[in-house]
Amino acid sequence: MSDTESLFNLNPSKIPAVSDGKHMGFAWGPGDILVYETLHKASGSSFIHEVRKDEDIYSPILRKLFNESHHIFVGLQTIREDLPSKSRKPQFVSISKNYRSVIRACMEELQQVAVSTKDGEASVCCLFQVSILLAIELIWNLCEVLFIDAAPAGSLLLHLLDWVRLHKADVDEKAREVLQSDSPAEHRDYWDVVVSYVLQGRLDEARQMLMKQATLQPAARNMYKLMDTLLSKMPFFNPSGTQTLTEFDVKWRHWHEEVDRCLQDNSFASNKHLEIICKLLLGDEDILLDHKELLGTWYHFLVTRLLFCHPTVKPAELHYYAQSCMTMFLDSRSVPEPLDSILLAAFEFDIHQVIKDCSIALNNWWFVAHLTDLLDHCKLLQSHNLHFGSNLREFLLLEYASGLFTHHSLWQLAVDYFDHCPEFGRVYLELQIERVPLDTERKALKVLRICEQRQMSEQVRSICKIMAMRALRNNRLGSALSWSIRAKDAAFATLISERFLQDYCTRGTFSDLDLIDNLGPAMLLSDRLTFLGKYREFHKLYEEKRFTEAAKLLLSLMTAKIAPRSFWMTLLTDALPLLEQKEVIFSADQTYELMYCLGELTSSLNSEATGTDRPMQVRISTYSLNPAQITVCKIKAF
Repeated sequence: MSDTESLFNLNPSKIPAVSDGKHMGFAWGPGDILVYETLHKASGSSFIHEVRKDEDIYSPILRKLFNESHHIFVGLQTIREDLPSKSRKPQFVSISKNYRSVIRACMEELQQVAVSTKDGEASVCCLFQVSILLAIELIWNLCEVLFIDAAPAGSLLLHLLDWVRLHKADVDEKAREVLQSDSPAEHRDYWDVVVSYVLQGRLDEARQMLMKQATLQPAARNMYKLMDTLLSKMPFFNPSGTQTLTEFDVKWRHWHEEVDRCLQDNSFASNKHLEIICKLLLGDEDILLDHKELLGTWYHFLVTRLLFCHPTVKPAELHYYAQSCMTMFLDSRSVPEPLDSILLAAFEFDIHQVIKDCSIALNNWWFVAHLTDLLDHCKLLQSHNLHFGSNLREFLLLEYASGLFTHHSLWQLAVDYFDHCPEFGRVYLELQIERVPLDTERKALKVLRICEQRQMSEQVRSICKIMAMRALRNNRLGSALSWSIRAKDAAFATLISERFLQDYCTRGTFSDLDLIDNLGPAMLLSDRLTFLGKYREFHKLYEEKRFTEAAKLLLSLMTAKIAPRSFWMTLLTDALPLLEQKEVIFSADQTYELMYCLGELTSSLNSEATGTDRPMQVRISTYSLNPAQITVCKIKAF
């Protein structure tokens, strides 16, 4: 896979329009590219490569990395900045290790999939992702040692030894093979394992392996015993002990001189393997470079050289040794790999260069965004604003979160990242939230909740309108009304209320009774919605045989002009059963008001009549009739 392919996912796709003789143009979108037709004639190949950034977000295993690291990120933001740096440092180191443990867990899962899958292409892809995560964890671990934990002289070498041992685990696999053989001391890899242990400063393991060889060579037992003594006496600095760094340095030099005397006395001349180990303990550069294959990398060579030559190295001196070791170890004709440059920048304590090089070399923003955020909390990043005003931490978090927003489920994680970008996070969130496809009501409610929690009123209205229109098109009036109420859209609520009333006139019953019965204060959003709610309330009173209250409410709907004129006839018809009750429901005044409404309706219909229509007249003798009876007669005649 080429460098370009490692950064981007390239999928050649046949574009029909190009084949038809049309020219295509493209523009970058939030996650992919937008391809469109132009008026120009086609030229060249009819294939186009779809270039998609942040391809890793589509890996199911790596999605676990994004989910787990999101929790760590959110926890990091809660650490109080007013605490003393001594109190915060252990928390930052712990958080850094948590990030690395998540990376390790993903690597192990990817390796298992690579081994178990029968799909060759999938296996290669998993192994490639493992190699990327290995590099990421290697860089992160070094940054943790140098910047976050900031180990001083003495402790620094111990941390670097742990760093090398963690990332050079092949010696343990080889040691298992040797120890499980019938005769470990005669195994072909026996001495490679012993030397590898020495190169990593694992001297106890080296001594145990040498004992197996000593039992096979009784005549050389004294020689092996001397080597065992030298290995056991090599001092290592104890940060928690009472010994000062100066005292340790004196003790180490005495030991170093003792090893040198043994070499000068030719104590191991008769055994080339032991003599090599003796020279390694003295930090002989030529012998170290002879074991390039076991060292594997220049930075392993660096740590081994420091172990046997400069165990009290100070952080400020690292860059000198790192540069010289890289020059000595690498072929003068070869160009350093991006990983080499990144590690060298770290040893030079150039944090910004590390971040810059990682941004270029790695295939997603996850690593640089989270590492930069952690370093920023540690107060290790100098305040340097970018040309558009944001700082480096915020810029990287915005880029990472924008990539997450292109994924159907990871977009929810991005919200928290935007929330912790004080300068541009709100603006980015407002722009990105509008691009989330509202596939289902459940997803729409999630988006809506996010917007409501952040008082994003414009986006709330927009989402509710979209969902209300969709529900209306599908004739789901209850859902449409619910969304329009949530949007506080009076005009749309009026339109849907009209549809409810039309539906009632057609079917004689209301749909979505639960919603209408529980409108509460929401019915005040528009006059038509108020009427709908109150009209439904009239029906409930009637069903409960609370006729007097029902009659009063019905009349108020007409006299207060809340009811649409087109619905008056329905209301007058609803009044008939109340007027025909044996018990007087409407008072004389209420009956006259009802008659007045009927007269107004009659008058309006007469004025709208055409030349072919005769004006409607109702003549009924009022002799011996009470107002209620007159009204019944008029309505029936009407």
